[in-house]
Amino acid sequence: MTMHPTLQSAFAKRCALKVISGLNNFDGDRVAATIKAAHHGGATFVDIAADPALVQMAKTLTNLPICVSAVEPEQFVLAVAAGADLIEIGNFDSFYAQGRRFEAEEVLALTYQTRALLPEMTLSVTVPHILTLDQQVQLAEELVKAGADIIQTEGGTSSNPTHPGTLGLLEKAAPTLAAAYEISRAVSVPVLCASGISNVTAPLAVAAGAAGVGVGSAINQLNSEVAMIAAVRSLVEALGTISTSGAIV
Repeated sequence: MTMHPTLQSAFAKRCALKVISGLNNFDGDRVAATIKAAHHGGATFVDIAADPALVQMAKTLTNLPICVSAVEPEQFVLAVAAGADLIEIGNFDSFYAQGRRFEAEEVLALTYQTRALLPEMTLSVTVPHILTLDQQVQLAEELVKAGADIIQTEGGTSSNPTHPGTLGLLEKAAPTLAAAYEISRAVSVPVLCASGISNVTAPLAVAAGAAGVGVGSAINQLNSEVAMIAAVRSLVEALGTISTSGAIV
């Protein structure tokens, strides 16, 4: 497996920024706006639904690496054929509202199935935040053995900030930051800290051990392309405050 050089470099520098349009977002206009914001704002890569038409569209809008997300391994095959650069099992957030849970056994099984279908593709796998931290670490270790090249954390949907402003942003990011801290110390692959991350907490994710962050709703819920680009740029700048040693400079 050869990781896209852009990703390899960003992970090595621990400043990767993935902009997420949403696993269940098939609205071409909204996805296009998110991709353009990622491109013009300076993100490292974009994450879209595993849909061949969306991948083909993305390829016309940006030269950034395209990650596709799904929870059904078969969906990756056509998306990869359309030009996706890497694949992601996860971005489970949209399913929790429907009462759909992803347990460790299912995520591990999906990883093995995906690896069997696409043995050479760079594979990212999300560790569900519904597991205890100990269980998240154990699953992350098993996922790496099963062939995961990147581990993604989550947790924004499990936190209910009680304060506005900066304090609320810290509260919202706490679960995914905790997961990034624990998992990054247990596995040798890059950890991407996602779900509930903002420009306030992105540097904290890297300081906790993450090689980068994934951000979705803080960008894709905005109503104008200008605001979306500005949000991406603020995240890029926030990640730029981290030196390669992980110390804030």
